[in-house]
Amino acid sequence: MVAVDAAAAAAGITVGMRRREAEAVCPTVVTIPGDPGSEAAAFEQVAAAVEEIVPKVEVARPGLLFVPVAGAVRYYGGEAPLVERVAKEVETVAGPGARIGLAAGPFAAHRAADLAAPDEPHVVADDAAFIAGLDVAALGKDDLAATFRWLGIRTLGELARLPREAVASRFGNEGLAVHRLAAGEDRGVWARGIPDDLAVEERFAPPLQSLEPAGFAAKALAARLMQRLAAVGAIPHRVEIEAESATGLVRSRTWRSNDPFDEASLAERARWQLRAWVETAGGVPGGLRRLRLAPADLSDLGRQLVLHQDAVVEEEARRAVARAQSLLGPDAVLQARPQGGRDPGERVQWHRWGESAAAPARDPEAPWPGRLPSPSPALVPPEPRPLEVEWDGGLPTRVRLRSRWEPVLSWAGPWRKAGRWWDGEAAADRYQVVTSAGAFLCEVRDGRTLLLGVYD
Repeated sequence: MVAVDAAAAAAGITVGMRRREAEAVCPTVVTIPGDPGSEAAAFEQVAAAVEEIVPKVEVARPGLLFVPVAGAVRYYGGEAPLVERVAKEVETVAGPGARIGLAAGPFAAHRAADLAAPDEPHVVADDAAFIAGLDVAALGKDDLAATFRWLGIRTLGELARLPREAVASRFGNEGLAVHRLAAGEDRGVWARGIPDDLAVEERFAPPLQSLEPAGFAAKALAARLMQRLAAVGAIPHRVEIEAESATGLVRSRTWRSNDPFDEASLAERARWQLRAWVETAGGVPGGLRRLRLAPADLSDLGRQLVLHQDAVVEEEARRAVARAQSLLGPDAVLQARPQGGRDPGERVQWHRWGESAAAPARDPEAPWPGRLPSPSPALVPPEPRPLEVEWDGGLPTRVRLRSRWEPVLSWAGPWRKAGRWWDGEAAADRYQVVTSAGAFLCEVRDGRTLLLGVYD
């Protein structure tokens, strides 16, 4: 559970619960799958409202943003007036219940917001003392926190007192990152100058009129940006997304991430932001004429490869697939994931390469009585095709392959499949047939034989 309403909270459901736990606490609870795109669109008005008070808002994810307040504190005459003003603006556009934390660094501010009561901001006076008193669970890494507790380390202060070299040697890059957070070495939220030649942009003539091609263009632009950054050995923690409409209206928003952006996560944020702009008041009048991605807060730490991992080959393959998709269109390059079903064609769910798949329409863990036994066919046509089979007393004897007949060497079946009688579909029998030219999966329905798959 990532969010609960007042009724669910009153029933005892809390954020962080698994779905089964929530349904056990309150059997009548209604769970709704998360939709980050819709959440980003809804959260855009909150980010815009805060940006009217303090510029340079950075969105970490829908529902969480960071704001540098050093200058704003002086302008509004102190922390309390500033926090009060921000809380009032957020309540105006999103209603009550916002959690606000104020601290010197993003990590401490985030934890302060977690501890704040709704509409009661939590202001941290001493970041070092505040971070030192936090439980290791505040790192947001359950497995690592459990290991720390097993070692007798329960607070971030105790973790910070350990030698950094020992933590890095035992836990690698992940341990090094959390040790830095525990020691108060956090990234800032202020802008950092970057070379202009690292930003990438694309102009569209004619302007893009719908979200679908705009999202695909954002994905291609993210690939270009990451390729350019890779050439200089840098990875971004912040990216500014700027869009210009055909009427000259320019909109920009900065997204940040504690972990460095990769191509997939950057493309995802760009699509969310474009959707947010399209669905908010005013939209993108006249269509999208220009899209620009500008990286900031660059890091040269890179990433740790696993043993025998060939990053060069992986990157070349990914670029080749991305290139093919950009030439052929987003629906021409697909990837598969398993789902439930009885026939081979039903047991695969296709989705666009590089995008997250929707929840399976059929549960792959369900028993599915009547499902065909292993192995599965290597080739499955999109739709069953007619196949000429000669039968003798209900037994297959020959199969016609183009201009010749091949004798059946072996066969298995039938496996009975009840049709969707409520849609007028008749029952069918499925057979596995082996010839000298290959093995086939076929289905006999209404006196016709159809090819369902070809075995390797």
